[in-house]
Amino acid sequence: MSSAHKPWGGRFTESTDAFVEAFTASVDFDQRLAPYDIQGSIAHATMLERIGLLTPKDLEAIVKGLEKIRDEIERGDFHWAVQLEDVHMNIEARLTDRIGDAGKRLHTGRSRNDQVATDVRLYLRAEIDLIRSELVRLQTALIDLAEREADTILPGFTHLQVAQPITFGHHLLAWNEMLERDRERLADCRKRVNVMPLGAAALAGTSYPLDRELTAELLGFSRPSANSLDAVSDRDFAIEFAAAASLIMMHLSRFSEELILWTSAQFGFIDLPDKFCTGSSIMPQKKNPDVPELVRGKSGRVYGHLVGLLTLMKSQPLAYNKDNQEDKEPLFDTVDTLKHCLRAFADMMPHVAPRRAAMLESARKGYATATDLADYLVRKGVPFRDAHEIVGKAVRLGVESGRDLSEIALDELQQFSAHIADDVFEVLTLEGSVAARDIIGGTAPKRVREAAGKARKRLQAA
Repeated sequence: MSSAHKPWGGRFTESTDAFVEAFTASVDFDQRLAPYDIQGSIAHATMLERIGLLTPKDLEAIVKGLEKIRDEIERGDFHWAVQLEDVHMNIEARLTDRIGDAGKRLHTGRSRNDQVATDVRLYLRAEIDLIRSELVRLQTALIDLAEREADTILPGFTHLQVAQPITFGHHLLAWNEMLERDRERLADCRKRVNVMPLGAAALAGTSYPLDRELTAELLGFSRPSANSLDAVSDRDFAIEFAAAASLIMMHLSRFSEELILWTSAQFGFIDLPDKFCTGSSIMPQKKNPDVPELVRGKSGRVYGHLVGLLTLMKSQPLAYNKDNQEDKEPLFDTVDTLKHCLRAFADMMPHVAPRRAAMLESARKGYATATDLADYLVRKGVPFRDAHEIVGKAVRLGVESGRDLSEIALDELQQFSAHIADDVFEVLTLEGSVAARDIIGGTAPKRVREAAGKARKRLQAA
């Protein structure tokens, strides 16, 4: 196709170089915007008819033509032409082939600049809704498991060293809190996505008396954009989404790291279902946690897209520049990667099998109840710093003799403090330790069940 036959070709005297034509085209990747392009075009045409710039007959032809094109695309029968550059021109050219001059009138009062910005916002709005539903699925699985495991004791770690005993349910709800913040962030991000650029035209608005409020209403946008220059050049909404996606991937990567550790022979805290693992081509005993490992790896991919989008926009003067064509592939891949990772986790977590005996045995190591002994002494009137030193000496005795604090005889403990009495062993049990953390946000089993119930209500209210 020569430049003279392109929609913008009237000003040109020679054909576009074949390499340049392929190099500048975006149709190979932006065709996924087709449903949203058609949705936006139908709304735009409806508005044009309402203000008298299209006849009812033209509107009927445009709507029917676009619906048939949508069917062609869904069936895989649509021919995408690189020579037509992008999704917009491919659909418009096909529409004109179908219905004639009415198809040529569709572009009245708009530009590809505001058209693509609208398409991307419609696409991302729909994807945010899907992603939030996947988050709800994963959160529900975590809450269900947390309720079942509210009494299951495992060691809590700091610096990957045994710190204090906690419950498995409490640990799972920590993950849920991260995801709840992620879900809230996406809801907030969606508000800024849900602003309509259509009507900004190329950069300055248009001389046609467009009813932008009507178009926004037809497309479900909260409002039209306030400034035409900003509307066509803004990609903050995509960057904000990529930042929210990066946080979600960071959280999933943290979950993955723990699942990978917990499935190892050195921990042995959980079993993952076989269908989420793979084996080794040479070592028959291996069961590799490939899903968590891949999710952990894909976090870097999403981070890279965030940095790429920030870099894409950092030097652009107003208004639209061809650079912005480069926003789609990183945005699309971010959406796909995030959805797939969330789906994998939401499918996998309901089938995680805790190995409770291994968790309990591990919690007995590392003197996890040392803080409980210090708190016991404080309640007996010993200043905390003195109590800290006393317990440190008791731990040293345990290390030297290979015994847990609960295994050290009363008279041996009393050599470190006269305040220690025979009731001390009530606080040195793992069960007593977790039950004592009976405050809001604590690891006591009843608090875990209470927190799980509140978390479930939040999801149901969303």
